[in-house]
Amino acid sequence: MNPIIDAKQIIKSFGYGEEKVVVLKKVSLQVNAGEFIAIMGASGSGKSTLLYTLSAIEDLDSGEVIIEQNELSTLNEDQKADMRRKKFGFVFQNPTMLKNLNIIDNIILQAAYEKNTDKNKLIAEAKVIMAKTGIDGLENRSITEVSGGQLQRAGICRAILHKPSIIFADEPTGALDSKSGEDIMKLFSNIHKEGMTILLVTHDSKVASIVDKVLFMKDGEIKEETVLKSSTQEDKINEIEEVIKRVL
Repeated sequence: MNPIIDAKQIIKSFGYGEEKVVVLKKVSLQVNAGEFIAIMGASGSGKSTLLYTLSAIEDLDSGEVIIEQNELSTLNEDQKADMRRKKFGFVFQNPTMLKNLNIIDNIILQAAYEKNTDKNKLIAEAKVIMAKTGIDGLENRSITEVSGGQLQRAGICRAILHKPSIIFADEPTGALDSKSGEDIMKLFSNIHKEGMTILLVTHDSKVASIVDKVLFMKDGEIKEETVLKSSTQEDKINEIEEVIKRVL
């Protein structure tokens, strides 16, 4: 079976001439369908840039990224935008929502732009997802009338409404308090159990402890790849911390 993501020798830099900084240095990795992977590393290690190159937000300098048999460098901007819209779901640290729309209209906004979309059907599907994520009853609230954790749940609802192949999440708990962060990670765990492929960037060992595999990045390179084998969350956190001490 072919991996859902196959990245080979990818290089990414920013700036020009003496100001040029190489952020990714011949990074290669494979992601199989249904895997839940965390990318960890210090600030500036390249972890978020890796996420953005794999998800066709940032272009590569060289190398290749193949997503479901599609090589990203062969796609034009419209084709890449179409892939992001239809194949990917995105969850960021601070979900971008429109203040003039209520929660449910923000959730369905992206999916509603697709041709031949039945808005009533979308709303019904969104309500089911909102119930699963614990924010049912907030459909008509303004985004200023809900908590940060509730808003992040709404962002996750938006990310999964169109049934993407892959979810890309960049520090999804970074702006939340401890309890809200734990709730969000339980939600990601449940989504993964339903078969979703998830790539998540985090600096938090506790957050990373719920995944299948952790990629440890330093200076633009993947230094180690660890499959978590412990049975308890505490032991998984210890596994991660040991690698961090040794590698990062």
